[in-house]
Amino acid sequence: MIQQIRRTYRFCSSHHLARAEWSEAENLRVFGPAAHPSGHGHNYRLTLLVEGGRDPLTERLVDLDALDRLVNTEILEPFDHRNLNVDVPSLRGKVPTAELLAAEIYRRLAGKLPNGRLVQVELRQDEFFTAICGEAHDHPGRSYRGTS
Repeated sequence: MIQQIRRTYRFCSSHHLARAEWSEAENLRVFGPAAHPSGHGHNYRLTLLVEGGRDPLTERLVDLDALDRLVNTEILEPFDHRNLNVDVPSLRGKVPTAELLAAEIYRRLAGKLPNGRLVQVELRQDEFFTAICGEAHDHPGRSYRGTS
């Protein structure tokens, strides 16, 4: 039997949305107030959806302590109370949108879980906007503009 669990974490980060090759006016037109050079912050809520079978000895799908250590090392330490534009090398020179950040989190965790399989990353930026990335959102035959 396959089961799923969700585990939620919180972290705070700042960023600003802008392309270096665009003028300030163009960045403001495309990204609005989020393009302000001083940046702004979010209190993100990250939820992981993990799938697998229960361990017959523990009856648990995932060793939560091991999962928490992995998330702390791969996500919380590098992102919490950091400027995403400056302090996270893999995001430098990119526009650190919630969508990009969700994909980066998925990339950092996929295949590294102690047991179970990461199915989805849900990154809630605020009560009005959530970015979702993962296997559940791969649609064969569908074409999307842009890159992954």
